[in-house]
Amino acid sequence: MRKLLLATAAVLALTTAAHADSVRMSVGSYNLNNLPFPVAESLGFYKEEGLDVTIENFAQGGSKVLQALVAGSTDVAVGFYDHTIQMQAQGKHVIGFIQLARNSGLVLAGKNDTDFDPAKPETIKGKNVGITAPGSSSDFFIRYYLKQHGLTDDDISIIGVGSGAAAVAALQQGKIDLLVNYDPAATIVVERGLGKILIDARSDEGAKAVYGGIYPTSVLYANQDYIKANPQVIQKVTNATLKALHWMKDHSAEEIVAKLPEDFVSGDKQTYIKAVENAKAIFSEDGKFVPADLETPLAVLKSFNESVGNATIDLGATYTNKFVEAAGQPAKN
Repeated sequence: MRKLLLATAAVLALTTAAHADSVRMSVGSYNLNNLPFPVAESLGFYKEEGLDVTIENFAQGGSKVLQALVAGSTDVAVGFYDHTIQMQAQGKHVIGFIQLARNSGLVLAGKNDTDFDPAKPETIKGKNVGITAPGSSSDFFIRYYLKQHGLTDDDISIIGVGSGAAAVAALQQGKIDLLVNYDPAATIVVERGLGKILIDARSDEGAKAVYGGIYPTSVLYANQDYIKANPQVIQKVTNATLKALHWMKDHSAEEIVAKLPEDFVSGDKQTYIKAVENAKAIFSEDGKFVPADLETPLAVLKSFNESVGNATIDLGATYTNKFVEAAGQPAKN
């Protein structure tokens, strides 16, 4: 009887795998804005929805994921909402279908002895400023800061340094003077005594001070044609990711980190737990896009991005809430 049960279980497993929907998902980096994605994967929520997910991690930043999506080498991108605006300005239709992080999560950090003073913006002149990658939201952050204070890109050197441990090392080794990055890098810099946070956009108040409003960041997005052709896959991805958002809301930072694979955790575990705690406020609770908040990244991009500035952008075509609304309220795990 036991052999029969085992054989039956094996057949059922093979049958389930055979009927799973394949989807390629790419993530720009494992910064904490994207945390609901690895949480959903680690807890098996994608598998529960009947998905066979192939994951590629582009540690260089979200702009590389966007390139992969446009090139057709990935189906779903884990990246930042502002990329959908960029693509519309270029005549491409990329649509966000669930929001992961409702706010920026970015900070500008410097060494403890830095002479840059945010109250005196001109003191940034001549500095080497590290970002995740050219064309990323960290790039937009520093360019918008310069624009707002009557400075230009020529006043500084902007250098791609990635995120997490690589970004921290670049600051520690003196390759850069200032760092624009996310958690866990932001918390690691402070906890290790390597530097201090000079501009903090993780809180709503900080984001409003930097951008003039809430700045939605991490989302799942896909090409319009893919969404139209594969609505059942998008729905399953949405269902699983929404489960992760609800699970994260109901669990502590320590419990969240305990579910992540070891190679995901940057630095020592206790510091990483603090980073997750610091980042918890930025995550969406319901996965929905708030139309009014989307005006902020549009305003930021228009200020320095010529193609966006010259385009008539229809924000309503950059996102959809229909898949989140169809998912309803998932059972808590």
